[in-house]
Amino acid sequence: MEALLPLYPWIRAFHIISVIAWMAGLLYLPRLFVYHCDAAPGSDKAETFKVMERRLLRAIMNPAMIAVYLFGILLLLTPGVVDWSTDGWIHAKLALVLLLTVYHHALGRWRKAFEVGANRHGAQFYRAMNEVPTVIMIAIVILAVVKPF
Repeated sequence: MEALLPLYPWIRAFHIISVIAWMAGLLYLPRLFVYHCDAAPGSDKAETFKVMERRLLRAIMNPAMIAVYLFGILLLLTPGVVDWSTDGWIHAKLALVLLLTVYHHALGRWRKAFEVGANRHGAQFYRAMNEVPTVIMIAIVILAVVKPF
């Protein structure tokens, strides 16, 4: 994949941009859920939250996650970026990215529950869940920048 070498700075830039967009959604959607919990079911406010949540997930978060994977795979295919035999950090990073993906899909399930009036969680639950992507992001950045192992 030598052809990727001259494109490396662009691929890396678009990967970082995609990560920022995805993280913004992963942090904002559970905050919307917190506010949605306080809205009376069927109210104009609740219906507005449904629209906001659906648009955030479908128009921003899903495309951003796909872009993260696409540009991340291109980075992994670029010669010299990762040495799979000695770079243990990449395995941990990819495991955490998988965990963020599972979290993303959980957010999607919770959004659907709000959509049909079947939410089972309270605002405190979503406040706690709002911290999950932050902790994972910190670990990923440390692994990618410091490469501790």
